[in-house]
Amino acid sequence: MTRPLPVADLSDFLSGEEHRVQSFIQIVGDSLADIGFFALTNHGIDLSLIEETYEQAESFFMLDDSVKLLYAKPEISHQRGYTAFGVEHAKDNPAPDLKEFWQTGRGQQGSETDIKYPMNIWPDKHTPLFEQKVDALYNKMEAISNQLLSACSLYLGKSENWLPEMASKGNTIMRIIHYPPLDSSTPQGAVRSAAHEDINFITLLMTATAAGLQVMDHDGTWIDVEGNHEQIIVDSGDMIQNLTNGLFKSTTHRVVNPGDPTQRRFSMPMFVHPRNEIDLAPRPEYIEQTSGSADFPAITAGEYLHQRLAEIGLASVHED
Repeated sequence: MTRPLPVADLSDFLSGEEHRVQSFIQIVGDSLADIGFFALTNHGIDLSLIEETYEQAESFFMLDDSVKLLYAKPEISHQRGYTAFGVEHAKDNPAPDLKEFWQTGRGQQGSETDIKYPMNIWPDKHTPLFEQKVDALYNKMEAISNQLLSACSLYLGKSENWLPEMASKGNTIMRIIHYPPLDSSTPQGAVRSAAHEDINFITLLMTATAAGLQVMDHDGTWIDVEGNHEQIIVDSGDMIQNLTNGLFKSTTHRVVNPGDPTQRRFSMPMFVHPRNEIDLAPRPEYIEQTSGSADFPAITAGEYLHQRLAEIGLASVHED
């Protein structure tokens, strides 16, 4: 099934014209309160940077496995660097996802002034332009994420800095994913990315190089998400759902296997996280607007993240 996602034009929010700003806020908020997804247009990122970043990603993922594994960091729950094919699985699904990926955070993370999160690593020896392109795209996508969080805050009746402040110096991660071609060794029942919900505040997905993303509609049917590099697909995750007591929805989605098994796919989602110490307990005003009772737990962002990393096979359950 194919139907278009709601579309929000970022130039409206940046226009300074009150009616356009308010229209953008309404579309973003209504979309996240309904299906939990929308498409963002006029995002302002140069399409050449997107293409060049995908080229660098392909150069890295085409390296020999023995080289790529030099950049694997299981000791930090794979939160930076390379994660090999078949390591991650969806929550409550033991079959491995058919993907490998690279993760990076903000440039200053791991520095003397920001020691809460792991330091970025880069495959400079093998793909010299990888850091330059990935870091540039990361910075542009994070700036857009703050604008979207401002719009969400205003929709929720808060100041425009409410959610951006929670995400300031947060553990926001950009993941560069490679879904290789499939062959006879593919495990029975395994898919490129099994049905799941994102854990973070919001996700910005730079449209992939091939189709496959599907979103679950209210009736349980799957919607094929179509897009191009002129759009960023945005969805709300578990943490913002928790904070708003379900006012914003964390919607199930997946990446299905291609009809042509020789087709490879690349995608670049940014998972926007609050700081680890942020309390995600449902706020009273949203409890009042929803069910009248707290339907989600009182938990910090750091606790929630570690719990999910253990559930999807990237962290030890008893890791400190």
